Amino acid sequence: MSYVFDAPQQASLAVKGTQDRFPIRRIFCVGRNYEAHAREMGKDPTREAPFFFTKPADAALDTPCTVAYPKLTENLHFEVELVIAIGKGGSEIAEADVMDYIWGASVGLDLTRRDLQQEAKDMGRPWDWGKAFDQSAPIAPIVPIAEVPSVESARIWLAVNGEVKQDADIADLIWSVREHVSILSHSMTLAPGDIVMTGTPAGVGAIVAGDVITGGVDGVGTFEVTIGPRA
Repeated sequence: MSYVFDAPQQASLAVKGTQDRFPIRRIFCVGRNYEAHAREMGKDPTREAPFFFTKPADAALDTPCTVAYPKLTENLHFEVELVIAIGKGGSEIAEADVMDYIWGASVGLDLTRRDLQQEAKDMGRPWDWGKAFDQSAPIAPIVPIAEVPSVESARIWLAVNGEVKQDADIADLIWSVREHVSILSHSMTLAPGDIVMTGTPAGVGAIVAGDVITGGVDGVGTFEVTIGPRA
């Protein structure tokens, strides 16, 4: 068998402290998973079933990095998120067993073309154009789960040009890591290489070319992303 053109390079992320790479299969994102963020987006933060959207695997990139200000938007937003890396496939995973399927954890930036996302919401359309664009998921090196103190309680924060904009605790997740990974696995079979971005706390806002965004989850890692000129 031969391909009609060269197959694209496997999307992957660095593994902290090694030369290894974590191959990415899919990126799942959990929407509105912190109460305060749901409120700032004008939504009721009641504990309804979580919902998910996706980004393409090659939207991820290693940090530190420079990301070009994306096309079609005048309102680019930052969203810091705990990232979960799946290392073993499975479906209908029980909450009590979820940690057996997690290879590692990290922290990442869910970049959002907010104006396009809002337009999609207003028209009842999918969020893809607001969320799933090039370089929209910068992620720090993956940390093996055995080296992560907790995915249940830790400070999560983000700063723009040194000024803290988001500051919360992952204990504030509406749906915990165990819960939403289990729920996701009841919708489709998870596979090694799947990435789950677990939602962002309150404080999201706009960024412009020249801004430097830093963020982290205590005990997991930190990132630095510079916004470059428009693509």
